[in-house]
Amino acid sequence: MSSAPADPNVLHPMPGQPRVVQLKPLVKSELIEVGDYSYYDDPDDATAFETRNVLYHYGPEKLVIGKFCALGTGVRFIMNGANHRMDGPSTFPFPTMGGSWTEHFDLLTGLPGRGDTVVGNDVWFGYNSMVMPGVRIGHGAIIGAGSVVTADVPDYGIVGGNPARLIRTRYDEETVARLLAVAWWDWPTDHLTRHIRTIMSGSVDALEAAAPEGTP
Repeated sequence: MSSAPADPNVLHPMPGQPRVVQLKPLVKSELIEVGDYSYYDDPDDATAFETRNVLYHYGPEKLVIGKFCALGTGVRFIMNGANHRMDGPSTFPFPTMGGSWTEHFDLLTGLPGRGDTVVGNDVWFGYNSMVMPGVRIGHGAIIGAGSVVTADVPDYGIVGGNPARLIRTRYDEETVARLLAVAWWDWPTDHLTRHIRTIMSGSVDALEAAAPEGTP
């Protein structure tokens, strides 16, 4: 057994399992930022994440995913490029079809957008969940399988359904504040490695006790 911690720059972290990819070494787009160890699992070419799972990404809005996020098969992020005009009789984007219709491209500029899509750290996305443009998902959240997330998700919130609604929070407000303060996902890798059992199965008290010196 290796004594070295896991490497966040290895594309396929699980030997013999090409369906699992770490996203940080995979993504090439300047419009996508992913933190260490966040991964995507898909038996049908997980390496196509940028084109199959991040849709209508024409910019300039970014997709930002934090560290230690787990993305189940079929998770999709719909970006602002999917927007159509809704203030006239038709929503059809005629200028994109070419020919003389391109003279009217000004009708597609300046469409309203919700800004960057931002995912916190330690977020778990269930199978076939979908995130709509400009949504912000807090740290420690859980997105239920098949959910369509149309609104922001609080830290440590559990959401599900279409549209996704808050089912409950994993902890009370005081405990969430403590977890955010300890921010284990920002611990140095060596220190984190020594305390994995506490991070995965310990109490919040134990997590605070294990925090590096200088943690609030």
